[in-house]
Amino acid sequence: MSEWLVLTLAMAAACAVVIMVTLVRQRTAAVDEDPSETPDVIEYMTMWIGVVYAIVLGLAIAGVWEARSAAQDHVQAEAQSLHEISERVRVYPPQVRDRIRADVNAYVGQVVGAEWKAMADHGKVTARGAELLQRIRQDVTDYAPRTDFEAQAYQPLLDQVTAADTARAARAGSTGSTMPPVVWFGLIAGAVVTIGMVFALQIRRTPRELVLAGLFSALIAFLLFLIWDFDAPYSRGVTASSEPFLALFPHMHG
Repeated sequence: MSEWLVLTLAMAAACAVVIMVTLVRQRTAAVDEDPSETPDVIEYMTMWIGVVYAIVLGLAIAGVWEARSAAQDHVQAEAQSLHEISERVRVYPPQVRDRIRADVNAYVGQVVGAEWKAMADHGKVTARGAELLQRIRQDVTDYAPRTDFEAQAYQPLLDQVTAADTARAARAGSTGSTMPPVVWFGLIAGAVVTIGMVFALQIRRTPRELVLAGLFSALIAFLLFLIWDFDAPYSRGVTASSEPFLALFPHMHG
């Protein structure tokens, strides 16, 4: 099922529940009930509950967005390091240079192909990707420079291999959800309490109040969906992209 369809259904369900509860409550209310007699303390509490929950939602959205941005940075750093390796080996003999570049291309192809799908479907990187990166490391470290020019390029190449390995490890560590279950419990419980306080204000059945209550509940449903969507940086709607690899290795498009 499409994530946007899930969002639409969730928002529609939130609106329907609030409106249905309002109509049922209106039918079962006492004849002499006066909605204007809501105590001031309830209005004060409702206001502060809404403010506190808005702050919590804002912090949650900021947290998952920061995690998503960090995941994209890991991808950029890894792709840039591999690109540097591929370019800097030009000072090596042709057979060594071509072997390293072929292994870099094989690794990039594994990442943007099978590994990206594995991260989306299973939340983890592949063992094959680790093997291909290890092969690149061996290619670089096992070569003994023969000239001063090659020797000057040797250590920077090792540094780029280390940078690529570090970025890969960071990418592997950010494939899962970033929000702990206890935070999700707090967000959902807060949504229930916040929407529930609408009924404490003795909302009536006028079209204006029903529309506002429905829009308010739909907004909360949308914000919770947004947090859920950002929560897994590589596997949901607004994900970290493999575009840095494809931009630096354009031949991988084919």
